[in-house]
Amino acid sequence: MTSLTSLYQLAAERKSAEVTDWSARISWVIALAVLIAFVYWLMRQGWKWRGSLQSDLPELRTTPGGFADDQPLLTLTGRYHASTTAGQWLDRIVAHGLGTRSRVELTLTRRGLDVVRPGAADFFVPAEALREARLDKGIAGKVLPEGGLLIITWAHGDKLIDSGFRSDHSAEHRAWVEAVNQLTITATEGAAR
Repeated sequence: MTSLTSLYQLAAERKSAEVTDWSARISWVIALAVLIAFVYWLMRQGWKWRGSLQSDLPELRTTPGGFADDQPLLTLTGRYHASTTAGQWLDRIVAHGLGTRSRVELTLTRRGLDVVRPGAADFFVPAEALREARLDKGIAGKVLPEGGLLIITWAHGDKLIDSGFRSDHSAEHRAWVEAVNQLTITATEGAAR
């Protein structure tokens, strides 16, 4: 019994070492915060640099007057993911807000494609600038199962651009591919006459 009592007394007399060195911990937290801020600053500088490299891209076209009176062939609501140089799915275009992801409302008429993006720059692609539409699985910053993205290729200035969209109802993608490709054929035939 005395040995048990002496063990309790011994345990009560010992003090544990201080676990936390607050000054070292605060220093590490500050260093980590500075590192994160520096990485974000570098990312922002890279985004700006990419935009300046693409400054030769002309301003985006705006929706022409009277477009709302046109009979829509198709409409779509969903997400705009990115625009890239055609055929190069990782070469994101950031000039004129084309690199900004957002919600999107697409309207296709005989005159072209109207892209309305709340919180980002809207733009219009005339029918004669449309080149093709296809289903794909990836574009800069977004990879989905095969056929999960609607990619529309269009000409802007002297550059071909792929823009990636995902409908809220992905079953609509095939109808969009057919309609855009048919409109492209019709516009090409009309220009040849």
